Amino acid sequence: MQIAYQSSTGKVRDKNEDAVGKFENKQGLILALITDGIGGNNAGEVASKMVVTHIGSSFEKTDINSLSDIKSWFTEKLAQENAAIINQSNSDRRLKGMGTTMVAALIDGDESLIANIGDSRGYVLSGGKLTQITEDHSYVNELVKHGDITPDQAKNNPYKNIITKSLGINDDSSADFKAYSIQKNDQILLCTDGLTNMVDDPDIEEILSMDEDIQAKCNLLVSLANKNGGLDNITVLVARYDSEVMPDE
Repeated sequence: MQIAYQSSTGKVRDKNEDAVGKFENKQGLILALITDGIGGNNAGEVASKMVVTHIGSSFEKTDINSLSDIKSWFTEKLAQENAAIINQSNSDRRLKGMGTTMVAALIDGDESLIANIGDSRGYVLSGGKLTQITEDHSYVNELVKHGDITPDQAKNNPYKNIITKSLGINDDSSADFKAYSIQKNDQILLCTDGLTNMVDDPDIEEILSMDEDIQAKCNLLVSLANKNGGLDNITVLVARYDSEVMPDE
């Protein structure tokens, strides 16, 4: 499994409140994680970094060797971090109201779980076709699901940035989990809405399909989001699976 990522403040924001990391536990399972902080001043940055740093470092110390056990562990850790964010928010008025979205890939060989809270997304490119795996927890997505607006209308809806779920806002820290069996040369893309609000899915698909290494693809995605306006922080992570196993010596 090859993993690369890139993050940018964008062209409008003063600071980058996204966080990203990749981690491996003692049994070789992989956690890739992106968070997008919300809240004024430095609050969003604090919340997003808390989740990536705390969960990532804790994951590296585990001996868990199955996705089902990792799912239970990850769910518990999200609840702990949710409580920690709320506690810190309540104890420091400068951090009042801080929270963060989250999207993660939990990977065990050719099996994966993609988890999300909020509107940071997980995609899979397989056979040259890009598919969104996660479902946005957002007001506009609820309107689409109920047939009140079309997906095209959602792209420019003035309320598109209102999320209906995040870490740090209330006691609900439950993530949606989607299982995915990875095929050779499949790519998993995790990203914040700073990418998807600036770059349409067909353009993301085109870049991921290029004959370039995955770091170059991350750089190209961020560059295109900035070229198209860069109205928010932009963070992307690409994981590519190569199923070929080297023979034993």
